[in-house]
Amino acid sequence: MSDRKKFLQQAAMLTGAFSANSLFNQLYAYEISTANKRVSQFSPTELASDEDYWSIIQQAYTVSATIINLNNGGVSPAPKVVQDAVERYNKLSNEGPSYYMWRILDQGREPLREKLAGLAGCDKEEIAVDRNATEALNTVIFGLDLKRGDEVIGTKQDYPNMINAWKQRQEREGIIYKQISFNFPIENDEEIVLAYEKAITSKTKIIHVTHIINWVGQIMPVKKIADMAHQHGVEVICDGAHSFGLLDFTIPDLRCDYFGTSLHKFLSAPIGSGMLWIKKDKIEKIWPLLCNDKPKSTDIRKFETLGTRSFPIEQGIGEAINFQLAIGSKRKEERIRYLKNYWTEKVKDIPKVKIHTSLQPKYSCAICGISIDGMTPGELDGALFNNYKIHSVGIVWENISCVRITPHVYTRINDLDKLVRAIGEISAKK
Repeated sequence: MSDRKKFLQQAAMLTGAFSANSLFNQLYAYEISTANKRVSQFSPTELASDEDYWSIIQQAYTVSATIINLNNGGVSPAPKVVQDAVERYNKLSNEGPSYYMWRILDQGREPLREKLAGLAGCDKEEIAVDRNATEALNTVIFGLDLKRGDEVIGTKQDYPNMINAWKQRQEREGIIYKQISFNFPIENDEEIVLAYEKAITSKTKIIHVTHIINWVGQIMPVKKIADMAHQHGVEVICDGAHSFGLLDFTIPDLRCDYFGTSLHKFLSAPIGSGMLWIKKDKIEKIWPLLCNDKPKSTDIRKFETLGTRSFPIEQGIGEAINFQLAIGSKRKEERIRYLKNYWTEKVKDIPKVKIHTSLQPKYSCAICGISIDGMTPGELDGALFNNYKIHSVGIVWENISCVRITPHVYTRINDLDKLVRAIGEISAKK
């Protein structure tokens, strides 16, 4: 049995997204490698405006020609190579589901774990593969041993699913969930850190911080918050749904204790893929969200007991990582920041237009909020789509009221020119 298992593991590693024969290597590696050699002398910031280079990346996507998708902060499309991988291995699975899924493709999770750890800059034994940031973060939120009266600090600008998870624990178990509030944009790390610190009491156990605020794209100083929290004996959970695959960082450098993300946003992995990171010495004390035969184990895999799952999606994640690594994380970050700055710089001085996001590189990257005096977010969102076929999303949440615009690497300059023209024409009519 052990020889057979070893054979199957080796067979799985010789094929698929984790091998030299990956779809990415077959279809894109040579072209992107050639393009990378041509621009090797440019810094990521200099390369951000090289349209010839980025046109090669754009061609890898199959986005609709009938709408301009500028809501990549919700879900990003996957490159064709990722879609092809999911389709290929879905067909293979259906040729003999229990055989190909459990005996072949299931062996692909370990090389996937290793590739994700490489991208995250951490130990592979700290990475669990799941379905989205909500599942990852709920695993920690509901897995922590907290008792009545223990305090958790979050903000009113955190993601609703996380807010509701903490409120559920408060209602059911009597923990105390405290929310501070920010008026973004803020361009002062100390102001943000101090707001969390002032909320800490002797009963505070957890600070929940969102790395990039999904509503307006504010980048939070997670490392400084975590360092401050640890000085008070407080652990930190980081919601990295919008930062992983976008910003060039390693998870350990954030100094947080727990981190959850969706891979179907800026990494452009298949829809319904996510990742959980737990600092190695914290794994044992976190209960799995779903059942496991060894719930107090130190093995990160106890968080992957999901029952039947999509193994083709895991192959797709692998191809998305191949695509990411070929571009380079810092190059990707600077290109998307360049695209955000491209349109905001052209509209920020238009009468009646208000930008709700800092334009400083330290405090924003892809996501930017915009409003026009005299229009609700719903009205502006509707005008952009109905008259210009520009898809965005209207945001009304707590003290935030704007339309969220989010480009991606496949976004073309002429699409942003159309956005700029649309904003100018819409504002002129108000």
